[in-house]
Amino acid sequence: MGITNSNKQISVDRIDCEGALKVTLALTAAPDIAENPTDIVLILDRSGSMAGTALANLKIGANTFIDILDESTDGAKDGQIGGGSHIGIVSFASTATADTQLITSVADLKSAVDVLSAGGSTNHADAFTKATELFDPTSQNAKVMVMFTDGKTTSGAPPAPVAEAAKALGITIYCIGLMGADGIDVQTLNDWASDPDASHVAVTPDESELEQLFADLAADISKPGATNIVINEVISPDFVITNVIPPNKGTAMTLSSNELQWKIPQLGTTTSEGASLEFYIRHIAQTGGTKPVNESITYTDDEKNVVSFPDPTVTVDCGMVVTPEPCPTPVELTVEGCQDAISVDLGNVWLESLGRIVELDVTVKNVCPGKRVALGVILTEIDKNGKECPRGMKAITVPAHHAPSCRDILVKCIKFVLPEDINPNARDSHAICGPRKLKVRFIAHNIDTDFCCCEAICTM
Repeated sequence: MGITNSNKQISVDRIDCEGALKVTLALTAAPDIAENPTDIVLILDRSGSMAGTALANLKIGANTFIDILDESTDGAKDGQIGGGSHIGIVSFASTATADTQLITSVADLKSAVDVLSAGGSTNHADAFTKATELFDPTSQNAKVMVMFTDGKTTSGAPPAPVAEAAKALGITIYCIGLMGADGIDVQTLNDWASDPDASHVAVTPDESELEQLFADLAADISKPGATNIVINEVISPDFVITNVIPPNKGTAMTLSSNELQWKIPQLGTTTSEGASLEFYIRHIAQTGGTKPVNESITYTDDEKNVVSFPDPTVTVDCGMVVTPEPCPTPVELTVEGCQDAISVDLGNVWLESLGRIVELDVTVKNVCPGKRVALGVILTEIDKNGKECPRGMKAITVPAHHAPSCRDILVKCIKFVLPEDINPNARDSHAICGPRKLKVRFIAHNIDTDFCCCEAICTM
């Protein structure tokens, strides 16, 4: 099961050029056993060497095992093994007994464990046989045996062939060994157990550790969703991280202006769990368009879950942006470690924003009293091939005067801006002294007139 869902969302799909948005990362994890039913038989040694505190600690460990599976199979300690899984109890000494069938009642399982008493020799072969008989060969559930023993075989047939036969049927065997009074052969446990030995065999000389060994084994069988999760998120260089909200699981920290790391110690180890992280980013680039939010995102955990996240995009509207003067190209130089001074010829630097401002005056002749004048100014430039190129036009209203007779009106300071980059005669982009051949045309007429068509109503 592991990671059941991974998602990445953004709060809006469109922002302005320097706008911000919220990014949400989310994960959901659950134990594997919650979706993959498993039938488990606990095989418990009750031979005479287990008398006293050893048996008491065994019962605690077995009941802890049952409690963990109770929660991990359906997400709740509700007294039932859920999700289609089952547990059965087989105990053994001189012979083996099926204390329960494969059932789901936690109370019945614990009762079968709690009434066990120690006595007799150790017959591992019969224990494996009785456990194998509990499984339904037609069931599609995974099949697991957990053999606990504190000593070597002292009665019955050789157990190794019986264990091999069980494994041939697709049954996974785990072994827990307590180095009791009769001693224990660790290599024998390795032979009985499924491979690899390191994850299927646990041995301790201390009976007080049995509860932890059973708990660890229950967690391994249920296969926790994910532990030691590390997510590294690198957002696009067009954005910076402005704020990180503490996640509901684990911790998050920024590693740079556009990188953060989210760590979660464990998620979905006993039940389905969700985790989310929210952070804010701001657009810093000068260009707009449809942009991916993240440059990269990586995920790792101890269970080697393979996780991928969506790659959302946001539309950035920067309007129309003009950058007339890009940043100059830097000149690199090096000052050696022991130098007190350095003298460097950095070459030439050109004047920027080159161009001309043309200011025009014109006299409009014989303007009569009470008449506003519309004045049009058209500027062109002649290139080296004699072609006339437009350079601008202005339309100006000259206010009416109230002198007793017609008179000339001087219109002053009509300005045109001529950047050097439109000079058709410039030799190169740095020419500032070349001649500019311009032509100016004026058009003028009265706005106000006393003429009115017969059909129209004119207001003066």
